[in-house]
Amino acid sequence: MIAGMYEQDFVAYIIFGLILNFTFSILFGIYLSNNIGMKEMMESKGNKEQSILVSLSLFIPFAKMLITLYRVTILQLFFLNKGLTHKEFWIYMTHDDKE
Repeated sequence: MIAGMYEQDFVAYIIFGLILNFTFSILFGIYLSNNIGMKEMMESKGNKEQSILVSLSLFIPFAKMLITLYRVTILQLFFLNKGLTHKEFWIYMTHDDKE
C-alpha cells in the first residue's frame, strides 16, 4: 500500500492528475498565446529552468495541476489586478531573477 491505497489506485490517481495538469496547462497556454501572441511570446521568452521540485511533482497526484492553478492565481492577483499585462507575467515566468 502507498499512502493508504493500493498501488493500482495510486497510479490511477497519478495518471488522472497528469491528464488534468496537461488539460489545464494547454488551456492556460492557449489563453496566454491569445492575449500575448505566439510571435511575441517566442521573442520575449527567457531561459529560466523549472526547479527540481516542479519536475518531481509529477509523481505526486494532482501536484502539477495545483502548480498550474497557482500560476493562474499569480497571474490574476499579482499582475492583472494591479494593472500589469499578460506579457509582463510571461517575462516574470520565463526570466531568471539574476538577469
